[in-house]
Amino acid sequence: MVKENLLKVHQRILEVCSKINRDPRQITIVAISKGRTTDQIIEAINAGITDIGENRVKEATVKYNLLKVTPYIQKIKWHMVGHLQTNKVKEAVRIFDLIHSVDSLHLAQEIDKQAARINKIQDILFEVKTSSEETKFGLKPNEITELLREASKLKNISIKGLMTIAPLVYNPEQARPYFRMLREIRDDINLMRISNCDLSVLSMGMTNDFEIAIEEGATMIRLGRAIFGE
Repeated sequence: MVKENLLKVHQRILEVCSKINRDPRQITIVAISKGRTTDQIIEAINAGITDIGENRVKEATVKYNLLKVTPYIQKIKWHMVGHLQTNKVKEAVRIFDLIHSVDSLHLAQEIDKQAARINKIQDILFEVKTSSEETKFGLKPNEITELLREASKLKNISIKGLMTIAPLVYNPEQARPYFRMLREIRDDINLMRISNCDLSVLSMGMTNDFEIAIEEGATMIRLGRAIFGE
C-alpha cells in the first residue's frame, strides 16, 4: 500500500510542478511516521523514501535504536517536526539531521550547546507562526529577523530555512496565504544577507494542502496519511 500511495504522491507533485514550471526534484518528501511501526518505515524506505519525520523525541529514539542495527539506517535522514522542549535537545541532536521546529533563541542556544558537545553542526529551521491560532507554536513574523541575526552567531548550528503549519481548512486553497507569507518572509530575509543564514528550505504543506504549498514555493512537504494511509 505504501508503494502505491507514494506513486500517487509523486504523480500529484509532477502535475503541480508541471503546471507552475518547477522541477519536481526540488521537492523533498518527509514521511511523517508518528504512530507508525518500524516495519512501516522500512516499507516506506523500500518504496523510495529517504527522509523520515517524527513529532516526539522519545518515539523517534525507540525507532532509531531499532533501525540502527539494520542497513536501513544509512539510507535515511531524520527530521524533528514536532515541538521540541529544551530538556529533549540533547537526545534530539544525537538523532536528527534536521530540526524543523526551532521557535526561540533560547532553544537555538541549547541546540548549539548540545551540538558542540558532540562536535556536530546541527541543521535547523525556524518555525514561524503564520496564523493566529493559539494552539500553534512558532515565532511571530515580526520577531524572526532579529532572532535570526542573533542565532546566526552560534557556531554549532546551521540555519537552513523556515517552517510553518497552516491551519486546518476545508478547502486547501484557504491555506495559500499562510504559505505565501512564509515565502515572502524568507525572500525578504535573504535580501538582508545575514551571515550563516541562507534560507533555502521552506518546510510547509501536509497531506491536505501540499500541492498549494508547492505552488507557493515549498521545498519540503511533510506527509503522513498520504503515504501510510489512515
